[in-house]
Amino acid sequence: MPEHTNADQELVEAGYDAVYEALPRAETLRRIWRSHVLGPEYPSGFEHISFLSLAELERMASELRLGAGTTLVDLGCGEGGPGLWVAQQTGAQLIGIDLSRVGAAHAAQRAKALGLTEVAQFAAAPLADAGLTANSCNGVMSVDALQYAPDKRAAMAEAARILSPGGRCVFTAFELDPVRAEGLPVVGTDPVDDYRPLLEEAGFAVDAYEETRSWRERLVANYEAVLAHRTELADQMGDAAMGPLLMEVMLTLEHQPYRRRILAASTRR
Repeated sequence: MPEHTNADQELVEAGYDAVYEALPRAETLRRIWRSHVLGPEYPSGFEHISFLSLAELERMASELRLGAGTTLVDLGCGEGGPGLWVAQQTGAQLIGIDLSRVGAAHAAQRAKALGLTEVAQFAAAPLADAGLTANSCNGVMSVDALQYAPDKRAAMAEAARILSPGGRCVFTAFELDPVRAEGLPVVGTDPVDDYRPLLEEAGFAVDAYEETRSWRERLVANYEAVLAHRTELADQMGDAAMGPLLMEVMLTLEHQPYRRRILAASTRR
């Protein structure tokens, strides 16, 4: 097990709690994400602060192969947007799991606003210990969260544990360059440069594994816009949220720890 797991988990939890708490008043941050990541085509009401495009979301929904009567678990669901969209489109029941209690609470509020409370529930838990019964779901998704897991092997094993045999695991995540990530908070603890060996070790057959289009351009443009509007953002969000946000932005731009951003689709054996 990687060292400093608990400390890194607490750092991520505290940071995302602060950011999610500030998001309702962070009009500028939402505008930046819409402009540089989401684009005008991304469906309103299902926004996120990851790097998922609508085309990638549609691909994930297709790869999950869900339908009415199935159950989807979204690991690292944040405020729930992408998972709720997949549930709405496929008819699946959604269980969203996020380390941030604030994020999970906001996701439940969003489900209510979208009229999806009967098909969605959310809870706060680590990626590696979702608190769900073994073999209890048909699909697992995750959007740009696994690179923050302090023990990625354990997170993959948990996804395999909760999935029924034949179930699908589909996620986007950033591969880390171990040399560039060394010594950095959170991402430097367990830097994985290829998730395929971990998937196979956990009992998955990897069906697709590919680099996502234009991810670096979107990330850089988005983070540079955050820096350009940092004063305005600080006024809206407050210091507690701006601290972790700026730490991620500045460390990412300066150290470039991400090797690639990938989309993976696999089947539980």
